[in-house]
Amino acid sequence: MSPARRPVQVTQDLANFWRSTYIEVKKDLKGRYPKHYWPDDPLVAEATARVKPRGT
Repeated sequence: MSPARRPVQVTQDLANFWRSTYIEVKKDLKGRYPKHYWPDDPLVAEATARVKPRGT
């Protein structure tokens, strides 16, 4: 889901999505939603209720 709550990617292979496809989706969405937090490694990133964590 995008920050606008629209589906962006549908997958049945979530592990593969995080390994490969996320990078492309992140590039696209980061341009549209620059204020949002797009972690480089989402598998180890801490969840945040803020748009971007403080200090970034």
